[in-house]
Amino acid sequence: MDFGAARVYAIPMRTRFRGIVLREGMLIEGPAGWGEFCPFADYDDEVSASWLATTIEAGTLGWPEPVRDRIPINCTVPAVDPERGHEIAATSGCRTAKVKVAEHPDSLGEDLARLEAVRAALGPAGAVRCDANGAWDVETAVAVIPRLDRAAGGLEYVEQPCRTVDELAAVRRKVDVRIAADESIRRAEDPMRVAVAEAADIAVIKCTPLGGVRRSLRVAEAAGLPCVVSSALETSVGLAAGLALAGALPELDFACGLGTLSLLRGDVVTDAESLRPAEGYLPVSRRPPLPDPARLDEFAPADAERVAWWRDRLDRVRPKRIGVSGSRTVGSAG
Repeated sequence: MDFGAARVYAIPMRTRFRGIVLREGMLIEGPAGWGEFCPFADYDDEVSASWLATTIEAGTLGWPEPVRDRIPINCTVPAVDPERGHEIAATSGCRTAKVKVAEHPDSLGEDLARLEAVRAALGPAGAVRCDANGAWDVETAVAVIPRLDRAAGGLEYVEQPCRTVDELAAVRRKVDVRIAADESIRRAEDPMRVAVAEAADIAVIKCTPLGGVRRSLRVAEAAGLPCVVSSALETSVGLAAGLALAGALPELDFACGLGTLSLLRGDVVTDAESLRPAEGYLPVSRRPPLPDPARLDEFAPADAERVAWWRDRLDRVRPKRIGVSGSRTVGSAG
């Protein structure tokens, strides 16, 4: 990998998402193509090592052969007003919508209205799911989920209603809506524990934070649950790894959360190469798309100190990186 020639990007968000208004990362070229290194700014070097492993896998090894050619995609509805939520769902071309809820402690009224609007946009045949990002305690989740379910006209599932595996298991025993685990899997040392604890019905697998396509396939197998592949707010270069994972999973029963480019005000590839869903689907990528030099210049950070911050971060994380086998690799080679 040509770490010295890594390019830093900074792309504004269309709507504040996960508290982020500017998505930043690095693009690094290797012999097999480009990889994307984009751990969020508050993640420490140990956590970021898995993100770098995904970058290196894409740039040096490529990906396993797919078993399907296209992936059904859900649109993502941030914590926006009902009118905007309706518009996002109605114009996405997707038949499934993932709706963010629990953005702040008093958001329930807003959440209910947003879910009602999304259901109206998709119609009775569409699928609606919501994501609380671990915001609730067990008591709150048990009280709120039935109300969200009614507002949505039936939820496909609720993603990460609480933070811990034990809390997820407690909620799952008390509600009739399926529970999906996200953070409880990708931040766990033992991802299989989610299934063993009977804490979830669905595993949300995020390739980039887990260390690459091959490692994510092993995590999915260990979890022993139906999987939804989701993004980590990457550009098209990073999203291609998620599509490769979704394409290689033995079974794929749910639409995947890989349509998140709509949350960004730009991309690092040309419009022709940009991974934006068409009629609710994305094609499986055989290799990452090529960054466009003009787009890299357009979205290069204006602040030289920010570029230096990312280069320093890469230098710190490289000795800690996790190999595609999942083991720690000492040294910065590769």
